[in-house]
Amino acid sequence: RGPLCRAPAMMRSPQSLRNGGVEPHPDPHFHSTVSLRKLRRLNALIFVFRLAAFSFSLAAAVFMLTNIRGSTPPHWYDFDAFRYVVAANGIVAVYSLFEMGASVWEISQGLTLLPEALQVWFDFAHDQVFAYLLLSADSAGTALARALKGMNTCAGNGTFCVQSDISIALGFAGFLFMGLSSLLSGFRVVCFMINGSRFHL
Repeated sequence: RGPLCRAPAMMRSPQSLRNGGVEPHPDPHFHSTVSLRKLRRLNALIFVFRLAAFSFSLAAAVFMLTNIRGSTPPHWYDFDAFRYVVAANGIVAVYSLFEMGASVWEISQGLTLLPEALQVWFDFAHDQVFAYLLLSADSAGTALARALKGMNTCAGNGTFCVQSDISIALGFAGFLFMGLSSLLSGFRVVCFMINGSRFHL
């Protein structure tokens, strides 16, 4: 049995004989069907998180933008923190829309929209930056909302404060999904650093 088990290892293809008996190395960029399926599932999960981040951030921006009750103050644009909330959520919504398109392209084509090394670092860096941007904006909005309630501003216009609170809460939900996207894009960076590819084992 021993010789039979060793026989395949001792066999050499004609090509290997022509190469001096040395087997050629496998293509380092070759990926099994299992790896492709894993990557496709990972990309699908990233797409879901980006879709959620887009939806919540867009809703947060819309809720704050429409927080106007005629010509009588208060208005959202009267406060720097609320303008910050609108700007941050709007930026994240646009970024998430772009990343959704990149995810759809990668799922359908099996290729990154940008060169692979640039894509994995671009995704990770921007996910980090925009996640902190959302956290900063919504934290500032929360502090202002509490201050307005302490100054009895909400007593005469409760709807304004309620809609502001809803917008800020939606922004925090967008931050949550941006954070989850950041974790997955960070995982892809680690895979790229270890394997030289975004494919994970």
